[in-house]
Amino acid sequence: MKRGIAVLLSLTALLVVAYFAAGKWAIKHETIALHDADRNNRLVAVEIAVRRDRLAQAEAGLIKLPVAIVNHGNTVKHTEYSFLSNAFAARGYLVVAPQHDLPTDPPMVTKPGELYVGRLPQIQRGVANIKFAVEEMRKIMPNADYDQLTMVGHSMGGDISMYFAKQYPDEIKKVVTLDNLRVPFMTDGKFKILSFRSKDNQFRPDPGVVPDAEECEKAGITVVDTGFQHNDMRDTGPDAAKTSIQGMLDKFLDSTDSAIRPVDTSKTVPKVLTEPGPVSLYAPTPGSKPAKVAN
Repeated sequence: MKRGIAVLLSLTALLVVAYFAAGKWAIKHETIALHDADRNNRLVAVEIAVRRDRLAQAEAGLIKLPVAIVNHGNTVKHTEYSFLSNAFAARGYLVVAPQHDLPTDPPMVTKPGELYVGRLPQIQRGVANIKFAVEEMRKIMPNADYDQLTMVGHSMGGDISMYFAKQYPDEIKKVVTLDNLRVPFMTDGKFKILSFRSKDNQFRPDPGVVPDAEECEKAGITVVDTGFQHNDMRDTGPDAAKTSIQGMLDKFLDSTDSAIRPVDTSKTVPKVLTEPGPVSLYAPTPGSKPAKVAN
């Protein structure tokens, strides 16, 4: 009897270990250092996230992975948005997060009156990084759909995402921004846009960036008032902010991804993906004042 109980306890312990190991390793994370020979061998490090089972299917030629590009904010590392990367990877995406700025880059000089408050060179550099990273990833992981990208970005990363979409609209499937402040939204309705907005007096969008409610409805743009601070929208932010964003993001992807659904990766992606949390749609107030320098 005692031996039977001991065996049962051993089996239970093994199952518990296997369960947590599966949750931890269901999503693969890897950093790849790329070098752009056309830009003085510039380093473009990318953090990738992908479900291991979906990667195996892609490598076997059974599927093509949808691709999401996650773009970080100014002065923030490309590895600081794992809550977003994991949310997309759980749904079967290949997530690619490039590092846009380097310590050797010249400082950003912002001047009122200049296009995007003087940030255009940094935004264009980000677009160049994405184009380079995508072409390199085609060689490394060829069984993915690099022709229809989902662009995601916080603050400056959101502006880079929107600018990329303006430059290459035929390469975009959807755009998700978290409190981008400078580059106006596209309103031609070519693809769906989801934008999370903060409640932060220090970080306010420039006039004309966020369309009014009527234009959003016509163009297929969903604007969400999170009620959180601008800098809450990354890994260092409070859990309440991240889980709310994940929940609404999941609902948005449910409506735009026909065949992709998330899986429970336990420790890797919180189960809150099915609950939107305290968020609501809102119509932006026209004529917002220009923001202070933001990420």
